[in-house]
Amino acid sequence: MSPAGSSQRGGSPGRRALRRRAVEMLYEAAQRSLDPVTMLADRVGSTEVDPIGDYTISLVEGVTTNRERIDELLSEHAQGWTLDRMPPVDLAVLRVGVYELLWATDVPDPVAIDEAVGLAKELSTDDSPRFVNGVLGRIGNIADRLRAVL
Repeated sequence: MSPAGSSQRGGSPGRRALRRRAVEMLYEAAQRSLDPVTMLADRVGSTEVDPIGDYTISLVEGVTTNRERIDELLSEHAQGWTLDRMPPVDLAVLRVGVYELLWATDVPDPVAIDEAVGLAKELSTDDSPRFVNGVLGRIGNIADRLRAVL
C-alpha cells in the first residue's frame, strides 16, 4: 500500500511515470527524425540510460504501429489545428492519449484523458491541458464506435 498522497492513478504503481517516459521518447524521436521503436530498441538494456518499463515500451510500440490512424483522428478532431502547427510535446501527449483510448483495453477512457491532460500540465504550455482535453474528449465521445472498426 502506498503512503497517503502518493497513490498512482491509472493502474499499476508508476504508470504515470511510464506514460511520461513514453511521451518523452516519442518527442525526442520526432525532434531527431528517428523511428521511435528503433530508438527504443537501442536503449532497452543499455547501461547508459535508466531502465525502460514494459508499459513505456508498449506505448511507444503501440503509438508507432498505429500512428497513421492516430494522426488521422487527431487531424479530424483538433479543430482549427494541423499536426504541423501543434506544439511537438502536445502532439506526443495526444498520440499516447489516443492510443490509450482506443487500443489499451486496461485503461478506462476517462483515465486515458485525465492522464494525458496531467502530462500536458507537467510538460507543456498553460493552454495545452485545455487543448488536449478538448481533442481527446471529442475522440472519447466516439471511442466505442472507433474501437468497433479498428
